[in-house]
Amino acid sequence: MTHKLPPLNYPNNALEPHIDTRTMAVHHDKHHQAYVANLNKALEDYPDLQEMATLELLSDLDRVPEEIRTAVRNHGGGHANHSMFWNSLSPNGGGVPDGDLAEAINESFGSFTDFQEAFRKAAMTLFGSGWAWLCMDDEGKLLITTTANQDNPVSQGLFPLLGLDVWEHAYYLKYENRRADYVASWWNVVSWGFVSANLAAIKIAIGARNLAEDVDKWAKDTWSKIEGVFSKPEDK
Repeated sequence: MTHKLPPLNYPNNALEPHIDTRTMAVHHDKHHQAYVANLNKALEDYPDLQEMATLELLSDLDRVPEEIRTAVRNHGGGHANHSMFWNSLSPNGGGVPDGDLAEAINESFGSFTDFQEAFRKAAMTLFGSGWAWLCMDDEGKLLITTTANQDNPVSQGLFPLLGLDVWEHAYYLKYENRRADYVASWWNVVSWGFVSANLAAIKIAIGARNLAEDVDKWAKDTWSKIEGVFSKPEDK
C-alpha cells in the first residue's frame, strides 16, 4: 500500500479569515505531501509494513525496524496527524459540542469553558513545535495532552479525538508569532461533528478490545477502522 496525500474536503480559502488561503495551500500541498513522500520512502523495502495502517505502525513503534523507526515516527506521525487535522476543520465549524461529546467533556473538565481554557493553556505552553490533543484513555476518560514534533498520542497508548497543530508553519504566514491569536481563532472552525464521530468509534474500539481474545488481530482491525473514521470529514 502506498500512502497518499488526502484531498481537502473544502477549498483552500474556505476557513478564512481564521486560517488563511496561503497557509492552507502551503501546509497541505507542501508540508503534508513531504510527510507522505518520506513515509513511503522509509517503507519501500518493507512490504509487510506498507500494508499496515499508519496508526497501527505508530501504536507499536518497537516492532518497526530500528533503521527506519525515527522516519516512521516523524513522517508517519506527520501524515496521521495532518490527515486528522484537515477533517477536524470545517467552514461550518465552531460553536459548542452536544450529545455524548458534551457530556464527556463536562464530566472530565467540569464545563466546556473549563475544557477550552485547559486546552488553550496546553497549546500555549508547549515549547517549540508540536501538537495539543484531546484524547481518551483506555478506561474511557477524556484528557488533554501535548506531543512534541509529529508524535501521535497512540504511541503513548491514548486515542486522539482532536488535535491542534502548533508548529509555526500552521499559522506564521497570517499570525506571525501570535500563537495565542491563532489558537483563539481556531475554535471557530473546529468540526464538533467530526470529534463526536471519533468519540463514538473509539468507544466501540475500547469495548471490543476488552472482549478480544486475539489482541494483535484487534489492533490491526481497529486501527484501520479508526483511521477510516479520521479520514472521513463531517459536515459540521
